[in-house]
This record gives sequence, C-alpha cells and structure tokens, in this order.
Amino acid sequence: MFNRKGFTLIELLIVIVIIGILAAIAIPKFATTKEKAYLTAMKSDLRNLATAEEAHFADNVAYTTSFPATIYTVTAGVTGPTLALTGDGWTGTVGHGLTAKTCAIYIGSTALAPAVNEGEPKCTP
Repeated sequence: MFNRKGFTLIELLIVIVIIGILAAIAIPKFATTKEKAYLTAMKSDLRNLATAEEAHFADNVAYTTSFPATIYTVTAGVTGPTLALTGDGWTGTVGHGLTAKTCAIYIGSTALAPAVNEGEPKCTP
C-alpha cells in the first residue's frame, strides 16, 4: 500500500484556471484606475494654474502666457500648459504622456472645449 500525499494534476490545473480568471477581471480595473489618476493630476495642475493666473492678475492687472518655474510647475508626466489670452480672460490646456485625453480650463467668456463652466477643469471623455 502506497500512502502518497499531494495534489493531483487536475487540482493544480483548476487552481491555475481560477487565478487566470481573477487576473483577467482585475487587470482592466487597474488600468482604468491609473488613467483616473492621470486625469486627477491634470485637473489639479489646471486648478493650480488658475490660482497662479489670478495671483498674477492681482499683481499686474493682466494675465500672462508663461510663468517661471518658481511660480508654477506641472506634475511629472503632465505636458503643457498651453495658454492663450482672450479678450476678457485666458484659456489653458494640459495633457499627459500616458493617456490620449486632455483637460482644459477657461476664465472669461471664451469657452474652451471640453470645459463648459468657467474656472472648472474638464477632461475629454
């Protein structure tokens, strides 16, 4: 009589299949979480940009299209900002190197898609 202890090949294959199914469910969820983090970083940079622009306006009674690095810098991975002056304000957009989506903000009456509310950063869907 042999007294062997251990797992059969079938039991091991079943465990591997279950782990594969769980990984197939978890990996796409993780990818969307990373993109949400990129979008949050871009929105945060746009809010900081709005603060810097308003501070510059309070000091100089004019908006600007560039800031020194000591006044405003973007988060790692964020590209931009691309600033433009309008008749009564400014517009700005940023992107990220790891997503194709972009975010925009505007102050004044000239809206910049995808932003629809003045002073509120909005990202492309």
